[in-house]
Amino acid sequence: MEIIWTLIIGFLAGAVAKLLMPGRDPGGFIITTLLGIAGAFVARYLGMALGWYDQDDAAGFIASVVGAIILLALYRLLIRRRADVD
Repeated sequence: MEIIWTLIIGFLAGAVAKLLMPGRDPGGFIITTLLGIAGAFVARYLGMALGWYDQDDAAGFIASVVGAIILLALYRLLIRRRADVD
């Protein structure tokens, strides 16, 4: 059940990350929400490694938004570099 909550929180975190980091993304809304879901999983496992969450806990919403923003920034950086090389 915690994985389903992580997916839901990640979807919402991706939407909030998109609102906090406006701009054109090559993948659009779909990529941003997928990065939000990935950010939620990163936040969950990082939080478990640091002892903030138990194994049965989903990541917190703020941690998921921060994870999504970090992944979105990395994604934009990688896409920009790839476009500069081509």
